[in-house]
Amino acid sequence: MQKKGNIYKYFAHNNNGDFMYKKQNYFSIFKILFPLVCFMIVSIISIYSSQFLLSASYNTLYIKQILWYVIGFIFILLIYKINRQFIYKYIDIIYIFFNILLLLVLFFGSSTNGSRCWFSVPFIGSFQPSEFMKVVLIIMLSKTLSKYEKMKKTFKNELILITKCIIITLIPCILIFLEPDTGLILIYLSILMIMLFIYGIRYRWFISFIVIIGIMATIFFTLFFKYQDTFIKIFSTSFFYRIDRLIGFKNKDSMQLTNALASLGSAGLFGYGFKNTPIYFPEPHTDFIFAVFSSNFGFICSIILILLIIYFDLQLIIISSKCNFNDKLIITGILSMLLFQQVQNISMNIGLLPITGITLPFISYGGSSLISYMITIGIILNIQRKKTI
Repeated sequence: MQKKGNIYKYFAHNNNGDFMYKKQNYFSIFKILFPLVCFMIVSIISIYSSQFLLSASYNTLYIKQILWYVIGFIFILLIYKINRQFIYKYIDIIYIFFNILLLLVLFFGSSTNGSRCWFSVPFIGSFQPSEFMKVVLIIMLSKTLSKYEKMKKTFKNELILITKCIIITLIPCILIFLEPDTGLILIYLSILMIMLFIYGIRYRWFISFIVIIGIMATIFFTLFFKYQDTFIKIFSTSFFYRIDRLIGFKNKDSMQLTNALASLGSAGLFGYGFKNTPIYFPEPHTDFIFAVFSSNFGFICSIILILLIIYFDLQLIIISSKCNFNDKLIITGILSMLLFQQVQNISMNIGLLPITGITLPFISYGGSSLISYMITIGIILNIQRKKTI
């Protein structure tokens, strides 16, 4: 009888433990998926509202965004279930493959607004390799940094590690510069710097980076402002106008920014109402989706959206704080990517930062970008699942 009692207690204990594990795991998943579903709702209604600022050919964008979200959730489920070691094992090959795609898109890609960033895929739409390269770069850098986790931090070892990471990052940056897509280059560089910081590279290296970048920026802008003919000979006319566009925000001389600010600033506490964006401005479904949402629903809903974004980012920080070194690097890379885009997009919508063409994650329209973000969520949930097992 005693043995039976012990067996009963054993199974009762384990059943209770299994129940608590499942409960904890489901709650952790819910804390990530809840804001994601909210982002989906905001995205669809904002894109639907933005179509009234565009031509009739854009009337189905919100339907396509629903489709991208459905595909994205399928990717989340698949990645949640797989063994991530398979990805780590072949990440070098995947990295080379996407660099080849970035090279091919320069020759065979379709051109839009002066940029050659997309492959046209029949019956599907456009495919942008540079968006998926963000995810590949994060995993590639985390694998590289993890190999040096326990190395002695000497000048030589750190120099070798930093050189490897810079080369890994610069190869896609150069290819994307030729497309051109300045915004994605900034995202890649922010991923590199934050991941190096979390790795624990000594501050002297960051000071050196700042000094070198400062000297290069001084030379660059001296040429731009004082010797424009020389600048154009070196960098080309198209690049001159790209830089001129970036710094033009200071004078508020952009029709896109001026109209977006007027629409956003006059919306009041509750906005003009759904589908009522009062003034036209270009790219309302991508770069300026936040201005569309704010003009429709006002200051209060804009603050709620920003708080939801902050809540989502905090959940990623909480997960990363409980992970091993490699997983922490991955989540940090994902968070740096999302945070940079969130700050840049919202700030450029309200005139605080230059207009760079950087979209708002999970909100702006875009199949490649949205699916790449959903892949990162699948990776995070996979890490969370592994951590709780």
